[in-house]
Amino acid sequence: MLLHALIPSNKVAQWLLSHIHRLFDLIGLEKDQMLEEILYIAIIVGIALFLGWAIKSLVLYGLRKFMLLRHSEIGKELISHNVLGRCSHIIPPLVLLSLLPFAFTEDNMLRTVVFRALLVYTVIVICRAICSVTSFIWLRFDQTRNSKNLPLRGILDTTLGIIWFIAIIISISIIINKSPINLFTGLGAFAAVLMLVFKDSILGLVAGLQLSQNDMLRVGDWIVVPSTIANGIVIDVTLTAVKVQNWDNTIVTLPPYTLVSSSFQNWRGMSNSGCRQIARSVIIDSDTIMPTTPDMISTLSEKYPIMKEYLQKIQSLGHPDYDPGLATVNGTDKTNLGLFRIYMCQWLLNNPAIRHDQQILVRVMAPTGEGIPLQIWCFTATTAWTAYEAIQSAMFEHIAVTAIDFGLRLFNDPSGTDVTTIKLTNATPLQPAAPPVSETHPKPADMMQQSAPKSSDGEAK
Repeated sequence: MLLHALIPSNKVAQWLLSHIHRLFDLIGLEKDQMLEEILYIAIIVGIALFLGWAIKSLVLYGLRKFMLLRHSEIGKELISHNVLGRCSHIIPPLVLLSLLPFAFTEDNMLRTVVFRALLVYTVIVICRAICSVTSFIWLRFDQTRNSKNLPLRGILDTTLGIIWFIAIIISISIIINKSPINLFTGLGAFAAVLMLVFKDSILGLVAGLQLSQNDMLRVGDWIVVPSTIANGIVIDVTLTAVKVQNWDNTIVTLPPYTLVSSSFQNWRGMSNSGCRQIARSVIIDSDTIMPTTPDMISTLSEKYPIMKEYLQKIQSLGHPDYDPGLATVNGTDKTNLGLFRIYMCQWLLNNPAIRHDQQILVRVMAPTGEGIPLQIWCFTATTAWTAYEAIQSAMFEHIAVTAIDFGLRLFNDPSGTDVTTIKLTNATPLQPAAPPVSETHPKPADMMQQSAPKSSDGEAK
């Protein structure tokens, strides 16, 4: 009823038919029912397309004028995403549905086929317009309200999938001339098949809801998935895929349920905290660790004045100060390694690139076959990758230089240069080998000429 109220189809159709009859009379053609129907359909299609184009042009022109006057951001986005253009495609099929039935004088197969095809086309166009409006609403919400960058794209994909699924069911019901309710009830028998076909989509929807509800993942997060090669920034989360841009600019695509079913590391907490951890060790050669002497302590405290205050404190206490705080000095004046720990703690506390409200620790790890590891545990005052690496590099370069002043040597595996400088000491010179002794074998004749041994009275025994 609304369609007939908007478009006076009966009067327009009669007006078009009368002009078609006049055209045939002017040309001198005989009136033919099939020819009239074909010509009427062609004229109706042309009118419908023209009306759709005209309305679309008028709406877009008016919106542009309104946008220039009001500087509307929504209007700009509607034009840039072609939302109104897709919605204006509804006009031609509505005009066709209103005028096309009058092209046929009686019900026949051609009328049925054309009318059903036109209904299916109308359903598809309306579905496309609804999806376009839904996508635009989601885009506006994601830009203005989704401050946490939650992965809501999967919900949008699910909504669009449901809309298209309903449109397909309605289209099939139109083609086979059955009620859509009967088709929906008959889908229960194919539920298992549908679950198998849409397994990834269903798992992706559930995983997306879990990721959003628990705030496990956001667009822009740096994640590391140990079971895959993904190590980079999340750039998109959809119903069936999570796209991660690695540091070499390669794109890794993962199913969303992979992140839910297995563990992954999210560096968002580090980024939000504004600091990044340094936990790296150097190995001290155990042969270079020795007790301190008053002269050694005096010399090192004069060369590195930042140690004086703590040395005076522990000397007055008579034992090391075991302060349980986060950013404190831990060391001892009993060994050169203990003095070096004091110095490194003070150096970190005086370094503006290190966060002093986070844990600062210089500790000795369990000895290994290579030596005694000395670990530096602290947090930088920035999370920028370049600055973080520069601070960490400068720290361990400083350790390599200053450890020598404390009589400590960093362990290195022997290199080619070390092998060429090896000198043999207390080596016994090699003696020439004795010449080989040749064995002689007596001949039978020589054995006969040998005299037998004689007794004391001169007779042979």
